Amino acid sequence: MPAGILSETDDGYVFKYDAEYLSDNAGPVSLTLPIRKEPYVSKVLFPFFDGLIPEGWLLDIAEKNWKIDVRDRMGLLLVCCRDCIGAVSIIDQSNTE
Repeated sequence: MPAGILSETDDGYVFKYDAEYLSDNAGPVSLTLPIRKEPYVSKVLFPFFDGLIPEGWLLDIAEKNWKIDVRDRMGLLLVCCRDCIGAVSIIDQSNTE
């Protein structure tokens, strides 16, 4: 079930819960992102999502294989977190029909 939309903007990042997800009384994706209708806005990637990105040797592999700068947090999130451990997956909506 889609929980929300995470977007990268010129000013940082925005996370907004999906209306259907809100109406299902589902729990928050993170304790740091409690359920609410208003979007969350941040100049840096929200710690919950940043924490999904691999570290160490696994990050090195991702950087070399996909040629993504380690500072491109959204790019890393999109390529490395399609099938994360746990209940969260990151899906690039620009590549879906």
